[in-house]
Amino acid sequence: MLHSPGRKMQRAVASGFRLCLLVAAFITLPASAERLKDLASIQGVRDNPLIGYGLMVGLDGSGDQTMQTPFTTQSLNNMLGQLGVAVPPGTNMQLKNVAAVMVTATLPPFVRPGQTIDVTVSSMGNAKSLRGGTLLMTPLKGADGQVYALAQGNMVVGGAGASANGSKVQVNQLGSGRIPAGAIVERAVASTLGDDGTLRLELNTSDFGTAQKAVDAINRSFGAGTAQALDARVIQVNAPARAQDRVGFLARIESIDVAPEQAVAKVVINARTGSVVMNQAVKINDCAVAHGNLSVVIDTVPVISQPNPLARGETVVSQRSQIEINQEGSALQVVRGGASLADVIKGLNTLGASPQDLVSILQAMKAVGALRAELEII
Repeated sequence: MLHSPGRKMQRAVASGFRLCLLVAAFITLPASAERLKDLASIQGVRDNPLIGYGLMVGLDGSGDQTMQTPFTTQSLNNMLGQLGVAVPPGTNMQLKNVAAVMVTATLPPFVRPGQTIDVTVSSMGNAKSLRGGTLLMTPLKGADGQVYALAQGNMVVGGAGASANGSKVQVNQLGSGRIPAGAIVERAVASTLGDDGTLRLELNTSDFGTAQKAVDAINRSFGAGTAQALDARVIQVNAPARAQDRVGFLARIESIDVAPEQAVAKVVINARTGSVVMNQAVKINDCAVAHGNLSVVIDTVPVISQPNPLARGETVVSQRSQIEINQEGSALQVVRGGASLADVIKGLNTLGASPQDLVSILQAMKAVGALRAELEII
């Protein structure tokens, strides 16, 4: 069946119109939104570090050398005294299966007594290995000096090692390890979340634009006046009067989508390693760069002057140095400006510079105004 040219034209126009609408829809899409949970945290909901000092026993002759670590012997004497074992004064205990260790852990928010947390055990003496050891009951204290958990258990060490006749082979770290669920929580941290009728959200990055967008999104969901920005980081939200309603309220707030402001263009340079990292907002303008490497080579050769065997002279040793300076010429290269990170990388790669040279080039580009980003050296 044949179709008239008019009908074909109508279909082509309709198809093209749909295509234009599709392209326009993609063009008008807003910036990618993120959950408010990923952009901010709730003030007061935080982890608390714990620390404790303890003893690890059951080591296979790889413990502390007690002559060099007297605190290990002192701790063992104190522990045995508490268990009713009296050690005669002046006893020289040569122990090889005991090590003094530091125990660290993190107390999560809203944890309750009876729950377990993971602990990390690290040697603080000269123990060769903590492999196969058992941590004795160790109180874990917070910054206020109160005991919040008790740690005890068998430790898992991921490393391995062997030594003989002065030779030594070691894989990974043998002086530290982790005990999964190795501590039992004994005290909970008091939480006053929303007791005063307000909750505060803290943005991960201070930004007035993102704070205002978050406030507008919360007020659209819960009504005008629910949230207000105190500054570029803190947002105050009116909390429900009943404590049992706050969980659902916070869950709804965390799921709100907010389109954050574009990140500040920044280039971070590690002065120790020469690493250069830049984010997607970095842009450069057109500029010309010439960069050459200068190398100085000093070659010193000893020259020995020895007198005639029958003469009464002395052998003289002198140094002869040859200095050579090499400079690799570099033509003037044009670095084209770019509006995307890929364009920036492509432009910098045309210079063929090493990361160390790139640090100097970026500093010079920032000085002349060609680099549109903050330059931070860590």
